[in-house]
Amino acid sequence: MVARAREGEARAIGRLISQVEDDAPQLREVMAALAPHAGGADRADRGAHVVGLTGSPGVGKSTSTNALVAELRRRDLRVGVLAIDPSSPYSGGALLGDRIRMSEHATDPGVFIRSMAARGHLGGVSRATPQALRVLDAAGFDVVLVETVGVGQSEVEIARLADTTIVLLAPGMGDGIQAAKAGILEIGDVYVVNKADRDGADQVRRDLRSMLALAERREGAWKPPILKTVASEGTGAAEVVDAVDAHRAWAEESGELGRRRVRRARDEIEAIAMAALRERWGAVDEGGRIDELASSVIAGDADPYAAADRLLGE
Repeated sequence: MVARAREGEARAIGRLISQVEDDAPQLREVMAALAPHAGGADRADRGAHVVGLTGSPGVGKSTSTNALVAELRRRDLRVGVLAIDPSSPYSGGALLGDRIRMSEHATDPGVFIRSMAARGHLGGVSRATPQALRVLDAAGFDVVLVETVGVGQSEVEIARLADTTIVLLAPGMGDGIQAAKAGILEIGDVYVVNKADRDGADQVRRDLRSMLALAERREGAWKPPILKTVASEGTGAAEVVDAVDAHRAWAEESGELGRRRVRRARDEIEAIAMAALRERWGAVDEGGRIDELASSVIAGDADPYAAADRLLGE
């Protein structure tokens, strides 16, 4: 499957991502087979450029993603899309299916689109997103767009996954106030005011520029541009892609790209280690050991730290 995915076969890529999402027994073998190809290990361009798109619900993330895919394809780049959707409370699957909004690219062999269910994971992305990115990187995609759920102010985890983060805003949605929130000021590399044909777009841009001017930046730091788009018409998409390219060039020259990718790999390793640790806790707790320790804490015979030390020791 890895060999077929490397050749661009969409079905093989989809099956590999399914194994990631399902935490399949052969996942370790899959990751080992992908390792020599992911991260640009055997490519002169240093691998896929991961671009995150985030913003409040209704700002036009899916439409913007669709417009960016069209522009990237005009530049003859292979594009992967991971659209993170809310989960169905019944099946656990992706609820919205953003692929419907990008149906015009469905038959393009240079585009791969996958909806992934958040499955209760907070932060706007799926727990399986890092491994899915590894699959698409190894499959040779030039750019991978990650569209987040759109959960609001706390949706900042994408900044730890992406090489470049695009923050989308729109007039008439209170985004002038949202721009004052610390999270949105810290995670954006490119800011885009979408639906710029509506009244209030210039005001949102002015508010955002004022807020960004207050942020402290070290000398030589990247200065995020603020662009306007009408994604439904494709207007402004070329300027956004140019800004993403400029940010990547700066990140490579400054070393920031390498630092972000090391941090991404570190987070991935930590998450896998924590999952393994929870499995071990489950084995220890088969006899109700954690409840026993909890009772000792309630009774005052032990403090929570001592109880945790005992659990780790066991």
